[in-house]
Amino acid sequence: MAYEVFADFYDKLTGNVEYGKRAEYILEVLKKLGHEAGLTLDLACGTGSMTLELKKRGVDIFGIDGSPDMLSVALQKSAEAGENILYLCQKMQNLDLYGTIDTCICTLDSVNHITNPEILLKAFKKVSLFMNKGGIFLFDANTLYKHKEVLADNVFVFDTDEVYCVWQNTPSEDNRVDISLDFFIPDEGAYYRHTEEFSERAYTIEELESMLTEAGFIIECVYGDMSFSEPSDTEQRIIVAVRKI
Repeated sequence: MAYEVFADFYDKLTGNVEYGKRAEYILEVLKKLGHEAGLTLDLACGTGSMTLELKKRGVDIFGIDGSPDMLSVALQKSAEAGENILYLCQKMQNLDLYGTIDTCICTLDSVNHITNPEILLKAFKKVSLFMNKGGIFLFDANTLYKHKEVLADNVFVFDTDEVYCVWQNTPSEDNRVDISLDFFIPDEGAYYRHTEEFSERAYTIEELESMLTEAGFIIECVYGDMSFSEPSDTEQRIIVAVRKI
C-alpha cells in the first residue's frame, strides 16, 4: 500500500501517539540495555515524526519508508524544524544501505503490515545484514489480543475539520485484519471520498522470536507498551528489543 491520501492526514489521525514520550522511552530502553544508539535507522518511518523527535534528542538518525507520499511529508516536516535528515524510499524487505548501522527502530506496528511471514523474515534478515555486531533492533507490534478484541470487526470514526474518516475492520484468516479507510474531504460545500485498503497480521511472541533467531538476533527484552514490565494478557502492543550476534 502506498498510503497516498492517508499520508496527508496521518499526523492528525495519530495525534494521540505522543511521539516525544515514545522517543524518550526508546532511549531509556537502549540505556537499560547498555547500548549507545550510534548510527540509527528509523525503519518504516512514515511521516518522520519519531525520526524527528530522536534527531532533536541528539540521535544520528535517518529514515526509510516504502511510501513516497509519507516521505514527502517527512521531508517537509524536518525542513520546517530546521533539521537535515536523510530519507530513503525502500520497502523493509528490500532494505539496501550504503553501510552498517548500530541501531534500528521500527515503531507503530509497522511489522504488522507485513502479513506474509516469509517476507517479514526477509525484512528481519535485511536489518541483520546491515547491522553491526552487538547492535540493537527495537520494534513494537500489535498483539493477538488487539486484533481479536479491539480491532475485530469494529468500525472507528475520526472527525476533524480537515477530514472525516471511517475505519472499518474485517477479521480474516491467519490472525489478519483487513482494513478499509474511507476519507471524506470537504471542498467548497461538497465532500470527496477516497478509499485506501490494507491488512495487518498479528504474530505471537514465539513466531517473532523464531524469525528473529533465524535472522541472527537474540531477544534482550519483551515489554508491554511504554513499560518495563512483561506484557499482560490484555496488552495491545508489545515492545521487542533484540541484539545482533
